[in-house]
Amino acid sequence: MWKILILVSIAAVSAEPRAFHGEKVFRVFPQDSSHVEVIKSLAENAKLDFWSPDSPDLVQAGKTADFRAESHVSLDVQALLEQSEIPYEIIIDNLQEALEKQRDSNIRAVHSYEKYNDLDTINAWSANIAAQNPGLVSRSQLGTSYEGRPLYLLKVGKSGTNKRAIFIDCGFHAREWVSPAFCQWFVKEAVNSYGVDSQFTNLLNNLDFYVLPVLNVDGYVYTWTTSRMWRKTRSVNKNTSCIGTDPNRNFNAGWCTVGASNRACDDTYCGATPESERETKALADFIRANVGRIKAYLTVHSYSQMLLFPYSYSYSLARDHTELNNVAKGAVSALTALYGTKYTYGPGGTTIYLAAGGSDDWAYDAGVKYSFTFELRDTGRYGFALPESQIKPTCEETLLAVKYIANHVMNNS
Repeated sequence: MWKILILVSIAAVSAEPRAFHGEKVFRVFPQDSSHVEVIKSLAENAKLDFWSPDSPDLVQAGKTADFRAESHVSLDVQALLEQSEIPYEIIIDNLQEALEKQRDSNIRAVHSYEKYNDLDTINAWSANIAAQNPGLVSRSQLGTSYEGRPLYLLKVGKSGTNKRAIFIDCGFHAREWVSPAFCQWFVKEAVNSYGVDSQFTNLLNNLDFYVLPVLNVDGYVYTWTTSRMWRKTRSVNKNTSCIGTDPNRNFNAGWCTVGASNRACDDTYCGATPESERETKALADFIRANVGRIKAYLTVHSYSQMLLFPYSYSYSLARDHTELNNVAKGAVSALTALYGTKYTYGPGGTTIYLAAGGSDDWAYDAGVKYSFTFELRDTGRYGFALPESQIKPTCEETLLAVKYIANHVMNNS
């Protein structure tokens, strides 16, 4: 059967823009090491796209794994799972249908906080919100992407000298569309709450928030124009036709040791060197230049409903583990209180899996004590195809957690 899968995979090179008709997302439940080996072998031969964890190398016995199988191999994948007696379920039966249903908002405005917006729309929005709120928001350019696009950064806060700051970024992985939606929502809420909500007003008077709505701008554009499931950057890699690096494996934090790949074709490719990507270097340069002021670093991803903190590249506990754990616990409690959404929290390595080269670990080691990664909704029912109707509740609850963390930072840094 493997030979059949390989031959079919080679034959099924589809024209772009990419459609996902008949593609299925499986959730498997490997019970032992033999199941894990079958899944890894299947991943290689059927060219599976791993959603959670990020790579077949991270699959473990006793932990679920979600992956996408292309339509021409999905029945064979299903048959092999059954033949190997690996428990599974199909969580998305037709990915194309799920992606079409994802756009379930009736809002037709050019920009809306309750629908997914493309990069041009987000850039126009960031210019507009800064122009309309000059006393509270300013926009600058953090850097330029591989393909030459600007990385716009918003500074949100009341003018003041030597203010402490919190850095929030979204859109590391291109297909995680709900992430940039949150950064836009956060800025809107800051602007609308100033002078109205006493807690938010106090935060904005005492802290600056640097908000990067989309880090991986080239990848994000690619998900809109060419392939919705793209994850990495769009840089060219030497001596291979495989494009892109995983920006969240590209930082100098245990770089390329665990949970990252040195193979350029893999979704978790760590890059040729740490900060090889223009986007990650621009981010790192900014934090290095402002590390005396930046007291917290929040990076927003999806999906899994988790709040993670260092370390992910090691099982070692961070020196501030107890405080970070307490802050995460409080933030998750605040989030859950709104809609009852259940979040897991803890150090990345033990809570989700070992993964080197992440921005949160790097920021922590660079001196930013309060360093957290959000994995937003959901836990796999929709995965990267989270419907627009879930943007508002997702952002509302996440905002409560961010405000909790910010309040702690304001009072303890």
